[in-house]
Amino acid sequence: MSLLYFVLCSYGLTQLIAFAQIFNVIRPSHHFFHCPMCVGFWAGVFLMILNPHTELFIFEVSFVNAFLLGCLSSATSYALCMIISDGGIQVEQRARGHVDPKMDVKTRNKLLQG
Repeated sequence: MSLLYFVLCSYGLTQLIAFAQIFNVIRPSHHFFHCPMCVGFWAGVFLMILNPHTELFIFEVSFVNAFLLGCLSSATSYALCMIISDGGIQVEQRARGHVDPKMDVKTRNKLLQG
C-alpha cells in the first residue's frame, strides 16, 4: 500500500510543479519544468528524501532507492499524465493501429465531458 501512496504523491507533486498555474510566476520557461517525465523523476527523489518525515511510505534512505524511486515516479507520472488530462480520461479510438481522423481533440474532449 505504501508504494501506491508513493506513486499517487509523486504524480500529484509532478502535476503541481509542471502544470499548476500557481507556479507560473516562479516556474522557469525551460522545457524541463513542463515535462512530467523529468519533473517526475526529481519529485520521486524529493519524496524519498522526505521519507523519514512521513508515515505514508517507508523506504530505506539510500542512493539506490532514490534512483529507483525516481525512475518509478518518472514512469508513473508520465503514464498518468498521458492518460488523465484536464478534460478527463483521454480516449483515442484506434482502427488497425491508427487514430481515427474524425476524432480530433476538440471532439474527443466534448465527448468525455458529456
